[in-house]
Amino acid sequence: MGDEGHEGRQCDAAVSLAFSVLGKRWNGMILDVLRGGAMSFVELRRGVGGISDAVLSDRLTELAEAQLVVRRVSPGPPVSVSYELTDAGCALLPLLTRLGEWAAAHLGAAAR
Repeated sequence: MGDEGHEGRQCDAAVSLAFSVLGKRWNGMILDVLRGGAMSFVELRRGVGGISDAVLSDRLTELAEAQLVVRRVSPGPPVSVSYELTDAGCALLPLLTRLGEWAAAHLGAAAR
C-alpha cells in the first residue's frame, strides 16, 4: 500500500472533520442563509426558521471556530453584531449545493 494507504487515511480524517461540523443540524442552513450577505442574529433566526436562540448561538460559535463564519461587532451607538461568511465559508457553498443535488438524486428514494 505504501503512501496510498496513508493518503486515504488523511482523506478519511479530513472528510470526518468536515462532517463533524457540517453534519450538525442547522449548520448547513445557517451557511446557506448567510449566502445573501452579513446578517444580525435576529435576521439569522428568522432565516433559519425553527431554531432556538441557544442553538443558533452555539452553532454560530462552532462555525466561527471552524473559520466558516466571522462575527463582527460595530461599536455604535448602538452596538451591533453581524455574522458573515469567511472566504472559506463562501468556498464551501458550491460544494454544499452539489452535495444536496447528489443527495436528492441518490438518496431521495431512501428518505421516502
